[in-house]
Amino acid sequence: MLSEDKYFKTLTKDELWQRYCGFFDLSIDDFMDIQKELLMDQIEIVSDSTLGKKIMGNERPRTVEEFRRMVPLTTYADYEPYLTQQQEDVLVAKPYSWCHSAGRGGFFKWIPYSREFIQPLVRRMLTGCITATAKQRGQVNISPGLRFLVITPPAPYATGSLFKAFTELFSCQVIPPRETAEYMEFQERIQTGFQIALRDGVDAIAGIASVMAKMGEVLSSKTQGIKFSRFIAHPKVILRLLRAWLRAKREKRTILPKDLWPVKAIWTGGVDVVIYKDDISHYWGIEPYECYGCSESVLLALPDWNRRGMVFFPDLVFLEFIPYEEELRWQEDRDYKPTTVLLNEVEEGQSYEVVITHLYGMPLLRYRTRDLIRIVALRDAEAGVALPHVEFQSRLDETINLGGLVWLDEKMVWQAIANTGIQYADWSACKEYEGNQGFLRIYLELKEEREAAEIEDLIDEQLKGIEVTYRDIGSYLGLQPVRVTLLPPGTFQRYMDEKMQEGADLAHLKPSHMGAPEAAIRRLLQLSEVTRERP
Repeated sequence: MLSEDKYFKTLTKDELWQRYCGFFDLSIDDFMDIQKELLMDQIEIVSDSTLGKKIMGNERPRTVEEFRRMVPLTTYADYEPYLTQQQEDVLVAKPYSWCHSAGRGGFFKWIPYSREFIQPLVRRMLTGCITATAKQRGQVNISPGLRFLVITPPAPYATGSLFKAFTELFSCQVIPPRETAEYMEFQERIQTGFQIALRDGVDAIAGIASVMAKMGEVLSSKTQGIKFSRFIAHPKVILRLLRAWLRAKREKRTILPKDLWPVKAIWTGGVDVVIYKDDISHYWGIEPYECYGCSESVLLALPDWNRRGMVFFPDLVFLEFIPYEEELRWQEDRDYKPTTVLLNEVEEGQSYEVVITHLYGMPLLRYRTRDLIRIVALRDAEAGVALPHVEFQSRLDETINLGGLVWLDEKMVWQAIANTGIQYADWSACKEYEGNQGFLRIYLELKEEREAAEIEDLIDEQLKGIEVTYRDIGSYLGLQPVRVTLLPPGTFQRYMDEKMQEGADLAHLKPSHMGAPEAAIRRLLQLSEVTRERP
């Protein structure tokens, strides 16, 4: 029996809820007390390590206030010479594992996870499993043996590392099995995972929102022409297909993934959740459960059962927040030192960059994640949760500034494109110039016939409704700042096929939506010409 399994065998439902979800009952003062106590423990643990001395110096902070005053804000560059080479002698102790980010330009951020970090991390994963399947406070609808279809990159990516730790402390069937999935290409992992799920069923799914929506579309089309094979002849598969067919026939529609798998929860995250939320609900029959995390700490916040925003955990990292106005001042003057606030000082409706300090002997101190979140509410009175609720907005290094007046992030541009109602396959945007005037260039692949000029006007109009500061930019600059280049159907698929042939993993199959490298845009344009010549 694994360590977390025993609690599901010995505790009542109320006791399980208290163990995994009890922090939702904390007051903001109680939350801060836990944060401060754990931070002081962390200072004691790391102060004598090589990295601890490099960041904090030889003088040890005695209070939280001293820590925030004496220790500078840091970025990965402050740790890179040590962590990229995985120099374990500079750490407090040998780590449990190393994981890395999705990476940019072939560069990964490597992060060591301490052994002491794993147990609270898995406990918070179980928090998410419980609240994702709960409709009200106190419901516990999971147990050991949970079947999890995982459509994310394997370890050492952060999500893969999370599920690796999860299965070592809680009995969980990860589909496809991680010991084989790590050696599969992305498409093979998806195909194998769905085949196993078709035979054995699945309780929950973890995946990228855009991939979940696309898989729903693909699976729906494939169920219309299922061909006989040895796998399809399996009795469990036949029974599952028959039930799905009967359900769809009763409702006079085609078979959808929700007919095959009545899952309890769909885990996802990122800026695209709001864009694909309705598609995921349509195909999979359940609203996606949005979580927030990063490779530096895996999980940071999850929704409560009301799902009106996400709530930070008190015991995984120490949290600080840079107000967006401070961020803008730093953008203008890189020598400026932004101030931070704590969670009990944030304001409703305001945006902040998240700053984390590792706990449990891990190395990052006052680390700027470059993640921008917004405080949607300071409490949820209906749920009885007295902690701030947040939503993830964007990556601050994935924004485009126009005329020094407005910062456009991925979520804004994506929402503007979606709001036009046009049928599109994918897009990528960057900042380009006409003379000394910058503008937003969107490379867009459509599924219908439209003119570029028409789409430019539509997106421009939608941006005016999404971002207040964008509304005046036309009058200030004397031009409409949106330019659209249409790509022929199949361009992005050719790009993905090429990357898969090169051995790229899920995180690198497509050019980034915002600020894609010049080489990626150039390759898109080259492939668009090939696509026009060979439809």
